[in-house]
Amino acid sequence: MRVGVLTGGGDCPGMNAVIRAVTKSLIHQCGAEVLGIEDGFLGLAERRARPLDWQSVSGLLARGGTILGTTNRFDPLASAATAQATVDHVRALGLDALVAIGGDGTMTIAHGLAERGLAVVGVPKTIDNDIEGTERSFGFDTAVATITDALERVQTTGQSHGRVMIVETMGRYAGWLALEAGIAGAADVILLPEIDHDVEAVAAVCRERESRQRYTVICIAEGAKARGAELTVERVVEASPDPLRLGGVAHVLRAQLQARLASEVRATVLGHVQRGGVPTPFDRVLATWYGNEAAALVGARRFGRMVSLQGGRLDSAPLSEVAGRNRRVPLDHPLLRCARQVGVSLGEG
Repeated sequence: MRVGVLTGGGDCPGMNAVIRAVTKSLIHQCGAEVLGIEDGFLGLAERRARPLDWQSVSGLLARGGTILGTTNRFDPLASAATAQATVDHVRALGLDALVAIGGDGTMTIAHGLAERGLAVVGVPKTIDNDIEGTERSFGFDTAVATITDALERVQTTGQSHGRVMIVETMGRYAGWLALEAGIAGAADVILLPEIDHDVEAVAAVCRERESRQRYTVICIAEGAKARGAELTVERVVEASPDPLRLGGVAHVLRAQLQARLASEVRATVLGHVQRGGVPTPFDRVLATWYGNEAAALVGARRFGRMVSLQGGRLDSAPLSEVAGRNRRVPLDHPLLRCARQVGVSLGEG
């Protein structure tokens, strides 16, 4: 058996840990020959691959990024001709199966290729934790830890200067990062894509704290927006499967609040620092677990599925139920209720 492994979409802590686990497990469980596809689906289309063996993936567990490279600027499903060419390239490489490690865009592409006859297994990767079909994606825990650290650091500046400190996280359509990091980092206000906020209500929280504690910390997801407003789009990347690049909503909110407050308001956009660095121990274990399970699915020839975690137990979900969907924070989620009950404002008014 010859199996290809690729990483798609943005980089994420734990990708190398999955590459390591899936390669070693395929070798151990199936006696497979493993090829690492370079730069995601672009490398697949260009037939750029290199052998992965036991030695070449040793020592990757704690290493950030991906040794195979990745890109989100190529969509093999952009046209029927491109899709067919990609399928032909997979067959030319002699691959019996393909393991695709990536987020919602990667899973959508994996499903499209599976519909065209390829044997594909998916592994959920995203710091946003917004992939349908699984309750946890690797990389999320590491990003939450990074954002929590940032919130704690700006809090001391806010306390010292009597400022309102706004920290912008990633999270285009789902607010899991801002929600969990905001709670962990003791944010006073958490603003999510799922709940359009009232700027005046946010300002009221800040004014109340001006007289009582001098400072306010606000954690806002990049996909959050005020009622009646549009998403804050930083730029558009036409060649990407998801062309909108969000960013800068913290600066928009800063200007809105500064006009309403006596306190100085500062904004920090964390950007790519959230997705870099080494994975936490939790993500190392989860990535290893996922990689091993992906190899097991390949060995059992259970294709067209994505490894998943449900109720704390490993499972798998059909790619058809994952593709083109985002897992958003439900409005009745217990963490939202918890946040409100401990005095965190969600900007609802």
